[in-house]
Amino acid sequence: MLRLTVPRVVLALVGLLLLTYAFAVAPATVAGGRSDQAGGRLARPTPGVVAPVESSPSPAPPPPVFPPAGRTFVGVMTDKGPHDFRPLDRFTTAAKHRPQVMLFSEGWATATFDRALFDRIKARGMMPMLGWEPWNYRIDQTARKQKLTARQIDRLRANQPGYRLARIADGHFDSYLRSWAVGIRSLGYPVAIRFAHEMNGDWYPWCELTNGNRSGDYVKAWRHVHDVFRRAGATNVTWVWSANVRWSDTTPRLATYYPGDAYVDWVGITGYYGTGAFSRYLSFDAIFKRTHAEIRTFTRKPLVITETGASNGAGRKAEWIKQAFRTLPAYPDIIGLIWFEVNKELDWRIVSSPAAAKAFAQGVAAARYDVRWSPEMVPRATTTGR
Repeated sequence: MLRLTVPRVVLALVGLLLLTYAFAVAPATVAGGRSDQAGGRLARPTPGVVAPVESSPSPAPPPPVFPPAGRTFVGVMTDKGPHDFRPLDRFTTAAKHRPQVMLFSEGWATATFDRALFDRIKARGMMPMLGWEPWNYRIDQTARKQKLTARQIDRLRANQPGYRLARIADGHFDSYLRSWAVGIRSLGYPVAIRFAHEMNGDWYPWCELTNGNRSGDYVKAWRHVHDVFRRAGATNVTWVWSANVRWSDTTPRLATYYPGDAYVDWVGITGYYGTGAFSRYLSFDAIFKRTHAEIRTFTRKPLVITETGASNGAGRKAEWIKQAFRTLPAYPDIIGLIWFEVNKELDWRIVSSPAAAKAFAQGVAAARYDVRWSPEMVPRATTTGR
């Protein structure tokens, strides 16, 4: 038989062609083709079709800020707080406006953490702000029932050695602090804490001028409380440092009591028209401007009027309310105002008269105060932008 022989050169050419296909054609099939599952091989790519490139997901948009830039929230404090919403409902009806923040107070001597109080406020579409007071407020209640002067009442309520600032800073109340920190952390939504407010007055036991406290003790106590919460992971707290308006040059400057920007998120001022040094008619500017300017010498944190109200001294309550709302836009760094809707010492409520209610409703109807709060919002951290 004749044997057919193939020249070696031809075999080499065939091998070279096969290698070219393996390295050039096959990878293109993997990249641009589809798998032929039935035949166990890769199908040829469609000519002119480019394989889709997987894109990375777009970053989630930042959460909305509360309150938005250029807006001011209007909150409320009632005598019942979240324990009874009937005073809130009367306020809301009179104001024709739903407040976005509710301030309520709890004293250390009697109050334990109660999630229901915060959740009730949240369910009403309001951010809870806890006025957290290291004292036994029942002493104050007892003093008010006695026939004492206002000065005697202040001295009695401010003398509570068990709640000296040094005891707080030294850790005496740490187990109590941790119980609240863990509870507030579990809420999972933002809350504000106004701790030991009006520290520059001499009517509370946490003032450095009373109760055996010493200079520097307030800052130490504040930082200690803040640090206990931080270690417990309660990062959903907006810390509100709140001074009383300065009414005398004899009291220490407010910077003395300021814990520092690393420990404070919002700064606040308490001031009223119609009582004490402000019993004669004084405008919003006359009451707040000086203290506002002093605070701005040591911090640029967002500012809240944490308590205000007007009595009907000289029959000018409605007038003062109108003027306050007209004046607020001149303070773009004021992000909120909380009205003290309580009949205590004097009747500060807007429901005390139709004229006051009408003035408040007209003032708060401006677009500046058209604000909504939701648990997904992030409390404002700066006076401008975000």
